[in-house]
Amino acid sequence: MQTFETTDPKVARRCRFDQHRGQKNILDGWGMARHGLVRSVMEVKSSNPRRWIITVIAKPSVAA
Repeated sequence: MQTFETTDPKVARRCRFDQHRGQKNILDGWGMARHGLVRSVMEVKSSNPRRWIITVIAKPSVAA
């Protein structure tokens, strides 16, 4: 599981859409690519400018 922060509302919105659709997401930039399913997109309302904490699961576990 990987966690990162962004201040870009477009990236946060794209991740939120992928989370609800259950699609895999590839995020580039920040020095490394993050591949996997978006688990959560949480807005930090106390920060200025706005920022979002995004959690990506690299390999989703298979339910038994």
